[in-house]
Order: sequence, then structure tokens, then C-alpha cells
Amino acid sequence: MLEREIDMPGPSVETTRLGIVGLGYVGLPLAVEFGKNTAVVGYDINAARIDALRAGHDTTLEVEECAFCDARHLRFTHDARDLAQCNVYMVTVPTPIDAHRCPDLTPLIRASETVGKVLKRGDVVIYESTVYPGATEEDCVPVLERASGLTFNRDFFVGYSPERINPGDRQHRLPMITKVTSGSTPEIADFVDALYARIVTAGTHKAPSIRVAEAAKVIENTQRDLNIALVNELAIIFNRMGIDTHAVLEAAGTKWNFLPFRPGLVGGHCIGVDPYYLTHKAEAVGYHPQIILAGRRLNDGMGAYVASQLIKAMLRRCIQVNGARVLVMGLAFKENCPDLRNTRVIDVIEGLRDYGVAVDVHDPWVDAEAARTEYGLNPIPQPEEGRYDAVVVAVGHTRFRDAKAKGMRHFGRDNHVLYDLKGLWGAGESDLRL
Repeated sequence: MLEREIDMPGPSVETTRLGIVGLGYVGLPLAVEFGKNTAVVGYDINAARIDALRAGHDTTLEVEECAFCDARHLRFTHDARDLAQCNVYMVTVPTPIDAHRCPDLTPLIRASETVGKVLKRGDVVIYESTVYPGATEEDCVPVLERASGLTFNRDFFVGYSPERINPGDRQHRLPMITKVTSGSTPEIADFVDALYARIVTAGTHKAPSIRVAEAAKVIENTQRDLNIALVNELAIIFNRMGIDTHAVLEAAGTKWNFLPFRPGLVGGHCIGVDPYYLTHKAEAVGYHPQIILAGRRLNDGMGAYVASQLIKAMLRRCIQVNGARVLVMGLAFKENCPDLRNTRVIDVIEGLRDYGVAVDVHDPWVDAEAARTEYGLNPIPQPEEGRYDAVVVAVGHTRFRDAKAKGMRHFGRDNHVLYDLKGLWGAGESDLRL
């Protein structure tokens, strides 16, 4: 791949010494890809995480052990002082929401302070964390200036390139996903674009400004959130009418421009979070979003709806609800990955417990200690056959799909309800589908 020569007051693509701050689902794949041809210092505050990565083990399962061998120029550290040797920094820390569903920029601000302490004249800081439009220049840059004593766009520069990592997706990997890039000056924009072009074979898209790149990221997931909310609402309506939602969607999908969305729980670190970043900024500039927040309310309520649907089905089977045992298959926020962030399966569990139901959770992908720490749950290693009054298949892991409805029914008593929340099997194979 040809590399453009950039005339800029700072590092060139060829002289880049890269520091990546945050080695989770986003930062680690970046560090490994860049580490194949660029000097990279991978930094994370979690010492245990660094020890595991040095041993070639990624607990997120996003990077295979053999890939570490190819990243010959990558080294890991939990000592922030090691970042001082770098001249380009990529910040890839989480940007969650708090209990009031407001953006929590704490990890981003702390990462900016860390970088600011080692920032030098001519350095470039590139943010990948999802934020609302304006956050990079309005919230992060002042922190960099205070911590470094340097002046933005004179002594140092920034860029923004939103992450597009899809946890658990083995098809759409980092090099195969078009990368949106941007910079605080035209020259820096060219540099950032050329830098990512070294590892992204799918190509790059240079946005005209940082704010445009930030906005593009939040609407990617806001659009998906709203589409899923529409289908969830349709499922609620069709369920009341006694119509199979999946059959309706299959029929409607024969039209060439019908979008193939399916009903379900909306969690994770992106779709269930990013819209709140956009609505927060919209309200800050004097506009109260209506459609976006309506979609969020509907999707956030789906866990309670699923619990109520199951309880009604149990009552129709004359199953005693108070004291019943229910098995929930799956806890991760999506299939075939161990990611527990913002999983909405927890809403189903809490909804069932409100009815006096005893809930067991089984997920072969999830780390039991992480489930205890994050949600106070103790997943069972293997469900017992013939023990449960209901079985809820909440996550579409391949292992669950391959077991088929018949395999799941082995865990139920003679009289039980099987709820296929993910639509894994055909009509009639389960007792309930969303």
C-alpha cells in the first residue's frame, strides 16, 4: 500500500511511535494490527490484563494467541511512564453511561490526563472512544492542555477515528471495516488518514471535521437502535393479536428494500448506550429529542416485557409461579462472545425474580467471576435435566442453536415453557417466540 508523504509539524507515518491507551475490545486489536509494522506501546491500568497479554492470552477472545506472534513491534505495559517514548497516542477507553443514563466521561478524562503528562511538542492524540459531537475538542483537549502545559493546534494536535469493532464477529475484523478518520487541521487529517491506511485494507473515509466523525459514530448505532425498537413494538402488537412476528418479518422480507431487523434485547456497549450521548448533547443545545428517546424507552423495557410474557405462559400451563425455577440460557449481551457490558438479560432475570421466581443462569462463554463482580450472579456450570418450570434461551450462542429446541427441553420438567427469545428455531418448536 502506498503511503502519502505528509508535510506537517509532527511525526510522519514512517516515524510514528504509537501508544495505545486502553487494551480492551477496541484497543487490543488496534495494537496487534499496528504492531506488525509500527513500534507500539500498549498501555492499560489493569496489571492483570497486561500480564495475560504478555503471556499471549486475550480474555475478550477478540485476538487469537497466534496473532500476538505477528505483532513483533508491540510491547505491553501498565506503567504510564513508558508512553513518554511515543509521539502518537490512540485513546480507546470505554465511554459508558451512569445510573441516570447520562454520559460518563470519567475514563476518557483520566486517559487524557495520562496522555497529557507525557505529551510533547509535535505529538498527535487520536481518540477512538464513542462520544457526542464536540467532546474531543471541548472536553478532552482542555485536559491535554492543562496536563501538558502545551497549546492545542500549535504544540500538539488531535484526531478522531471512531471505533467500529463488533465483538464476537469473526467476519468483520478491524482491517476489513472502512475507517472514518479526521484531524484538527487539514494536515493532521491527512496524517491520521494515512496512518490508519497502513492497517485497514477496506479503505478509509476522511471526514471534513472531528465533529462530523463524532456525529457519524453516534448515529450509526442510534439508527440501529430505532430500527430494533420499531420491530420490538411490532412484536408486542402482533403478540396481542396472536400473530407470529417472525412469520410476518419473513413475509415482509421478500420485498427487496425491507430491512431485516429482528426483535430482541438491546444491550452492549454501543447500541444501548450511544443514543444517550447524542440526546445529551441535543438537550445541551436546547432540543429535546423525541423519536430517539422513545426508541430507547421501548428497548429498555423489553426485559420486563419478556418476563411478563413468560409468567403469563406459565400460568396458562397451570404452573405455580411463586417458587418456580427458571433456567436462563445466556448472559452475554450478544452471541458467541464473553462481553457482559450492559447486557439486558439482567432485566429479564430481575423481572422474573420480582414474581418470586428462582432463576439459574448458564452461559459457557461468560467468566463466572466477571458475572459475580458486575451483576452479583453466580452462573451454574451445567444445568440439571428435568429441573426447570421454564427455559429462556436469551442469547443465540451457536452451541445453544445447535442443541435445538429438543435439547433445551431436556432441562424442563414434564410441564414446562420454552421461550425462544432469539428466534433460533422454527414456529412450533418452542412455546414462545418474541
